[in-house]
Amino acid sequence: MARRDIEKILVIKLSALGDVVLALAAMKRIREAHPKAHITLLTTPPFEALMRMSPYVDEVDTDGRPEGFRAWMALLGRLRRARYDRVYDLQTSSRSGRIHLGLWPFPPQWSGIAFGCSHPHRNRRRNFMHTLERQADQLKEAGIWPDAPTGVGEAPPPDLSWILAAANAPAPARPYALLIPGGSAHRPEKRWPAERYGEFAKAMIARGFEVVVIGGAQETELAEAIRRLAPEARDLTAKTDLPTVAALGARAALVVGNDTGPLHLAAATGAPTIVLFSAASDPDLSAPRGHVAVLHAPDLADMPVAQVLQAAEALTPAPVRA
Repeated sequence: MARRDIEKILVIKLSALGDVVLALAAMKRIREAHPKAHITLLTTPPFEALMRMSPYVDEVDTDGRPEGFRAWMALLGRLRRARYDRVYDLQTSSRSGRIHLGLWPFPPQWSGIAFGCSHPHRNRRRNFMHTLERQADQLKEAGIWPDAPTGVGEAPPPDLSWILAAANAPAPARPYALLIPGGSAHRPEKRWPAERYGEFAKAMIARGFEVVVIGGAQETELAEAIRRLAPEARDLTAKTDLPTVAALGARAALVVGNDTGPLHLAAATGAPTIVLFSAASDPDLSAPRGHVAVLHAPDLADMPVAQVLQAAEALTPAPVRA
């Protein structure tokens, strides 16, 4: 099937937020390669609002993680009836592989790693590549990005410039630092201690910045710990959705946070960003790109505030006081 005959496309990207954000770079290339195709994204409910704003897809299906046999059969039946011409599997997991298997004996054209797929990503080192280069390489082998930048550090970051036209987030009047101190509750080793964030916030306020803290409802305690040391900090935990996080990031003088999805989202807007990595994850495989400083310590409890402040001073000047 020639590329011009591809009229209906399914893109699969189920989770997590940081991975969804990085996959936006590949989704942009898919849209550019198939400008007239109708593109559906198969994902999960947390990403619906953000992805409905995206110019890269026409439709969002949030039933990407059906529970139970009947739900799985319903999903497969719906995908068969849709008669997609091609699938770009950006999840490349056992779950998305089961979708390919479930569409046999006549699956659509399929880019990914599913057994027997028409456009396999054969690179044996794919699991050792940064997500951006790995997905660029996948699209190169699928034939839609012949000059894809696949060398270490070459692939461009995702473009979220469209979010500012779609999202509305009130910003402080003065330049502000956006702090993202949370992360997965089951991965506490990926968090810089809240007390260190508090000390950092106090120092940034002394430099003339406002400080805004964001996160989910479960991270309100972290914001309270920060505000005990820096009471002027503004607590927006449990008050922002993903489009608002992106808009706040885009307007921030500086973003500082752990290796977590909202940090990736804010960084993708082009904000000067400091991301903190522990030994729990590898920045060579998943760090955000752009105006980003990556700080790494095997145990984040050992990372001094002075190191983060030094990186902040290198990324953004202190505001001029009135």
